Amino acid sequence: QVQLVESGGGSVQPGGSLRLSCAASGFTTDYYTIGWFRQVPGKEREGVSCISSSDGKTYYTDSVKGRFTITRDNAKNTVYLQMNSLEPEDTAVYYCGAPVTILTTCVFGRRTYWGKGSLVTVSS
Repeated sequence: QVQLVESGGGSVQPGGSLRLSCAASGFTTDYYTIGWFRQVPGKEREGVSCISSSDGKTYYTDSVKGRFTITRDNAKNTVYLQMNSLEPEDTAVYYCGAPVTILTTCVFGRRTYWGKGSLVTVSS
């Protein structure tokens, strides 16, 4: 049974940092391409960053390039999203999803499993 559990969200001031964790079970993190997505009320779920299962290739949406870093620890079966220089526009519920596909962006499908999400609030 595939399960994804996010942790590490919270409230932070602009310019601050958070690290999200996605602990996977039911599969190994080097088997599926895994992604971080975010969603705010009234908007579609947006692909933030993904990491490929095969070669570790990464994708970042333009608004987070240079600020966010996705990594994978296969020994811990966990994927991380380090978020630095956070901005109020980064406020959202962040979801971990697998499997996803890296095309021109991160793409999820009907077979994608999701965690329950972790709220990130950036506010002064």
